Amino acid sequence: MVRFAMSMRSTPRVVPLRPTAADRVLVGDCLSHLAALPDGAVDCVFADPPYNLQLRGELLRPNNSRVDGVDDGWDQFHDLAAYDAFSRAWLAQVRRVLKPDGSVWVIGTYHNIFRLGVALQDLGFWILNDVVWRKTNPMPNFRGKRFTNAHETLIWAARSKDARYTFNYEAMKRLNDDLQMRSDWTLPLCNGPERLKDEGGRKLHPTQKPEALLYRVILASTRPGETILDPFFGTGTTGAVARRLGRRFLGIEQDPDYARAAEARIAAVLPLADPSVVTLTAKRTEPRIPFGWVVERGLLNAGSVLCDASRRFAARVRADGTLIAESSAGRHMGSIHQVGAALMGAPSCNGWTFWQYEVQHGAWRPIDELRQRLRADLN
Repeated sequence: MVRFAMSMRSTPRVVPLRPTAADRVLVGDCLSHLAALPDGAVDCVFADPPYNLQLRGELLRPNNSRVDGVDDGWDQFHDLAAYDAFSRAWLAQVRRVLKPDGSVWVIGTYHNIFRLGVALQDLGFWILNDVVWRKTNPMPNFRGKRFTNAHETLIWAARSKDARYTFNYEAMKRLNDDLQMRSDWTLPLCNGPERLKDEGGRKLHPTQKPEALLYRVILASTRPGETILDPFFGTGTTGAVARRLGRRFLGIEQDPDYARAAEARIAAVLPLADPSVVTLTAKRTEPRIPFGWVVERGLLNAGSVLCDASRRFAARVRADGTLIAESSAGRHMGSIHQVGAALMGAPSCNGWTFWQYEVQHGAWRPIDELRQRLRADLN
């Protein structure tokens, strides 16, 4: 039933673990830290393990500049057997530390996702969905020998066939403008100010995931206050989004530099002050942009206040992309269109043109500008 509502080849220093602690970044080998966790310690797991890309030689652009790909030591294994042994070892520990009704998300490319899928099934996980993350801005195929690799695959699996896993169906539907959320997600790569850089201006982590991707994962499969574990924490995307959504997190990262960057990044995220905004409860032009995308991309945060142009009506944004407002007629909850119509006592309302957000003290702009920004990203 469904409830609605790093590498084995090295053994870095392991920091002593307080088993019940959450909202922590543990520095060291993931297998050692996982082994120290008690059974059933976490509600959900998001794992972005090494890809085992098996790169051969440098990859150059047409102008002979070098492509900054994934060539770090943590992504290199002696052979497929070594990679499979590592994958089964950490997945077995993940299954042990998951609560009986927990679930796991594993993301990968064609290099590793099929091997991970076999390991998941062999270990007793029950696959619920494979989600295709279609990238709006993928890296081109510079050699012209294959199709452009424009997607990654996420496998979502319950701990067992009988697990009463969490799936916040209504939140996902509302996030998608009251349409069922599909298993193909169109999102851009991590770029712009969200991409962490080193002192030389180079990206700090080669495979940093966009926060919008983790927003959907966490909002879909966890509830406020629950703990999500990321055994390959990197620069802390899982922790940053968990903090935004009122969840707890536990990250494991073997690289001290990545761990320090993750901690600084997460410390800068303001946690939710009002838990109520996390409650999971005109003709469209192309491409269609649901208001929920504005929230999951961080252009507006849960708890933000929207007003109409006359400042007569006000509403708060909730984590699933719906609004909540009060009037003499009572409390109104729903989409930006439904709440606007209810407040005006009108049969319909175009929420994109009705609502405005405060860009700075006393200065308000239509939320439709945020929609246009996302459209530009898609194009």
